[in-house]
Order: sequence, then structure tokens, then C-alpha cells
Amino acid sequence: MTHFHAVVWLDHREAKMFAFSPEEVEKLVLHPHHLTQHIHHKSGSIGSGHAKDDEGYFHAIAEVLSKAGEILIVGPGQAKTNLFKHLHAHDRGVAAKVAGIETVDHPSDGQLVAFARKYFEKFDRTSPQRS
Repeated sequence: MTHFHAVVWLDHREAKMFAFSPEEVEKLVLHPHHLTQHIHHKSGSIGSGHAKDDEGYFHAIAEVLSKAGEILIVGPGQAKTNLFKHLHAHDRGVAAKVAGIETVDHPSDGQLVAFARKYFEKFDRTSPQRS
């Protein structure tokens, strides 16, 4: 990905990443190695009932995002915060580029890029510029 701004929408099944400028958009989609199914917690069982995060999936996302200058992480559930925790633990350079984490349901690709452009327009006006 060759543009300064990037947004990643993710859940535990898919990560859609867009790097963009005012005129262009690049898209890449990644899927985890082991797709997880919804797990329903049963009363009296041991454990949280949640599937373990796929570290390889998060590493692959981090590798793609490493070329961006500023990153917005969005998604409907916990995967977005789990990705940020993973970045903070395993790739602080990418974690430092994260401008924000927002809850966004299931937008179309166009809606997602428009949301990210608007977010960065506001973010860039209120933040000191990085080199």
C-alpha cells in the first residue's frame, strides 16, 4: 500500500484495508488462516466461550499497514481492539501510527473510504503534523 492514510475494517473473518489519497484508493482483503465460528457460552462451562485470536492474521494485517503513515482501525466487534493490543505488543512502530479506533458496523467499500477521508480530514486539522 503506497498512500499515507489507511483504514482497516475488520472482524474475525475478514480484514478490508484501504490506502488512499484524495484521488486514488488501493484495496486489499485478508482472511485469517483458521476461520472461527460463533461460539455460544453454555452455563456451567469453563472459559469465556470466545475463540482465540489468530496471531498470524494480525501479523499479516500489521505487515500491510506498516507502510502507511496514519491508520484508522474500525469494525463492529472486539477484533479492532484486539488488533490494536496485538500491534502494541508485537509491532509498536505500526501501533504508533494508529490515529484512532472507531466502531463501524458493515459499510460498503465506498462508505468506508468516505468515512476514513472525513475522519482524517478532521484528525489532520487538529493534530501536529508528523514527518
